[in-house]
Amino acid sequence: MFAWYRELTERERNTFWGCFAGWAVDAMDAQLFSFVLPVLIVAWGMTTAQAGYLATATLLSAAIGGWACGYLADRFGRARIMQFTILWFCAFTFLAGFAQDFQQLMVLRIMQGLGFGGEWAAGAVLMGEIIRAEHRGKAVGTVQSGFGVGWSAAAILAGLVLAHLPQEYGWRVLLMIGVLPGVLVLYLRRKIEEPEIFVKTRAHVEKTGTRPGLGAIFQPETLRITILSSLLAFGVIGVGGAIVNWLPTFMKTVRELSPSTSGYYVFVVTGGSFFGFLASAYLSDRLGRRRTFQLFLLCSWLITIAYMFLPLSGWPLVVLGAPFGFFTIGNYATLGPFFTELFPSAIRASGQSFAYNFGKAAGAAAVSTIGILAQYITLAEAIGLVALLGYSIAFVATLMLPETRGIQLTPGYEPLAPRQDSGVSSPSAEAAIVRARR
Repeated sequence: MFAWYRELTERERNTFWGCFAGWAVDAMDAQLFSFVLPVLIVAWGMTTAQAGYLATATLLSAAIGGWACGYLADRFGRARIMQFTILWFCAFTFLAGFAQDFQQLMVLRIMQGLGFGGEWAAGAVLMGEIIRAEHRGKAVGTVQSGFGVGWSAAAILAGLVLAHLPQEYGWRVLLMIGVLPGVLVLYLRRKIEEPEIFVKTRAHVEKTGTRPGLGAIFQPETLRITILSSLLAFGVIGVGGAIVNWLPTFMKTVRELSPSTSGYYVFVVTGGSFFGFLASAYLSDRLGRRRTFQLFLLCSWLITIAYMFLPLSGWPLVVLGAPFGFFTIGNYATLGPFFTELFPSAIRASGQSFAYNFGKAAGAAAVSTIGILAQYITLAEAIGLVALLGYSIAFVATLMLPETRGIQLTPGYEPLAPRQDSGVSSPSAEAAIVRARR
């Protein structure tokens, strides 16, 4: 399953590990808050709606930051912007530990979110452009498994810190710890260089003076792809992220587990997500991007309903947590290579980051919707309802998007050239990607 890794060049491997570590730290810092949330509901007397607003504000700011960083990555470079975002979100994760009330935490979470969205926007494009076509799905998808590593680290830290420190200040210590791994990531990323395809594209843009603006992804040639990829991201990231945000609260209020115990239960879910990332990455190169999404989306809805509504406790709940994480979070892995292949180089980071962060922004609405619905129906019912809607939208989007497996990336606005076995039905890559089988 990992034979492809031995075929990577030193440059590809350096990029792989730098992006993997960055995504793991990003995920850890983001998910620490999900364990802090149930503690703050009790300590500050917050309502579930207020808790939802906090998560929503972060996701919205991540969407804005991601789109902006995508544009900057197209202009100034993938590696440079990626390093900047690491510093940004680590700093504001640390500062969030000093918040004294709901309003202060809201501001700091908004600032923190600006960095979260930007890290993926730059990193996924960097990986997609450096890794060769035959291994792109596996490599970019495996980097996504860093989310599972970071989420697991957050679950372990939350379990340890909240179990051994008074909750009055334990949550502050938990957030402050989030800054430490960022130093290691910056060290790893010293050797990462800009992709050759980006360097050539930037040289062409500077020579011709045809620099695309923020609205280039909404031009008629790419509008359909932008819309459909954004809807896919909503179902995958938005709904998955909403479930992840509410999972520790679900464990405490519905399953009646303590914050420290729920951390260990969530750890099993994160372990499942890690293997889900690897499986999704491998299948995307074998079955194709669309079929992999369709399989995972269908299984995600079924397993979510089972996890929310079956009267489970103890070991049965622990065991079911592994496939729950495998499918609901594991399907993230195919987004990176798929989005990289859908947009041309000159606007790749802009298009990819907009679609991804539209999913986050729509997911912000999903987080708040769950919080509001939970005041009228059970939290499990609210999560199940939102999951059904989001996964259905994403499934329909996969039916309308073209298959891109094996496509060769080219500089500028040149048409992408698919391999004969890529699964793209049109003989012209331009027809396949731009017209999207109209």
